Amino acid sequence: MFVHALEDAEGDPALRAAVLLRLTVKHVLADADPVRSRAAAVESAALATSVGDRHMAAQALTQQARMDRVLGAPDAERTLAEARALEMADRPLGVRNAAQILTARHALFDDRLGEARDQINALLPLVERRGPVEDTIELLHTLAAVEARRGQCTAALQHAHRSLALTLEAGLSPGPAWYTLALAEGAGGSFARAASYARRSVQASDEEGDHVFLSRSLYALGRVQLLTGDVSGALETLRRVQDNERALRTVDPAMLRWHEELAEALLANDAREQAEELLAEVGPVAERLGRTTVLLGLDRAYALCLAAGGKPEEAAALLVETSERYAAHGLVLEQGRCLIALARVERRRRRRSAAQQALQSAAAVFERAGAAPWLRLTGEVPGRAESTPAGGDALSRLTDAEARLARLVGQGASNQEAAARLYLSVKTVEARLTRIYQKLDVRSRAQLATVLSIGPDGGAGPPR
Repeated sequence: MFVHALEDAEGDPALRAAVLLRLTVKHVLADADPVRSRAAAVESAALATSVGDRHMAAQALTQQARMDRVLGAPDAERTLAEARALEMADRPLGVRNAAQILTARHALFDDRLGEARDQINALLPLVERRGPVEDTIELLHTLAAVEARRGQCTAALQHAHRSLALTLEAGLSPGPAWYTLALAEGAGGSFARAASYARRSVQASDEEGDHVFLSRSLYALGRVQLLTGDVSGALETLRRVQDNERALRTVDPAMLRWHEELAEALLANDAREQAEELLAEVGPVAERLGRTTVLLGLDRAYALCLAAGGKPEEAAALLVETSERYAAHGLVLEQGRCLIALARVERRRRRRSAAQQALQSAAAVFERAGAAPWLRLTGEVPGRAESTPAGGDALSRLTDAEARLARLVGQGASNQEAAARLYLSVKTVEARLTRIYQKLDVRSRAQLATVLSIGPDGGAGPPR
């Protein structure tokens, strides 16, 4: 169809510009090719400018800026500013808003969250009165993501549900709205509902060939899986994100924060070297692009690597610093997440008071934010004075990966069964079990079960 359209547009610059503008979207969503999308946008903008169509030129420049951001090009903001000037000169604000919306999204990517919220709140009433419903939905998507990131959990859920209602009323694909609900539920609702919405979005995006929202929804799912202890599922899901984002040739790590999540999943699956390689790969890119809060996420993941590598003091110091810097940026959920990690590290150092203090600080952060699922996580971390699970002292000497294996073996699983459950080779299970025996000073499965005080109901559980 596009081939025929380009043939029909031969000799008509305005018509060719319009076809190319539509091709920019097709190339990135369906073809996963931001380079071709950008090239089509550049040509469309030039043709639209040559015939004096400022509205189409603004749209094409907006798409060019979008692809520049994906590809990590330095001119993205300059191009977007040019598009915004054309858009505002062409028609009243609220009628055409692509450049304005992308400006708010760039602020979201950069964690300039107050700026993003103010831009959206100023634009939304105008769009609702005289703009297309698609723009209203896009603004609500972005606003929900902003509020979830800020820890304004109730507001995030309200905006997400409203965006879904408008999406269904307009008969549009629910994939993006389900992704937004997954983010909001993962902040202030329920991790189970977040996973459910993310899976729906994955299915819809897959069926529709939408590579952009496929990455986003897989990221939302993998993050929840990691937070709830499904580390093998998280690794599989986040590997898909990595593959998809590399196919999309996405350079800017701020657009989707999957690197830190995958690094943690690798670490939890006893692949510390791979985790450190990933962090070393993305760190210089984030540094070059000035993505400050991306670097904070990488620091959190690196602190976990330090702890797993036998450097708990360095890990604790880095987690304290990272938590404080997250707080300074107003990223309260990430601040609390660092504090939970700090509690785990301190417990392994046998600093029970410090671990308890970190855990209580995290709970206070989550309670103020209304982050119900995150608040429940603080009850799952060993170290609360009123709730120390059986086997907690023994498990605190093990890494998370070792603790999961110890629990399975202590409950009677064979090496083969444990390997299948944890998606490991039998050889890896044997090597890891040897380390567990050495750390706990036991010589048999029966002694391991006794040390962990694991009964037939599987009472003791590893820290998540």
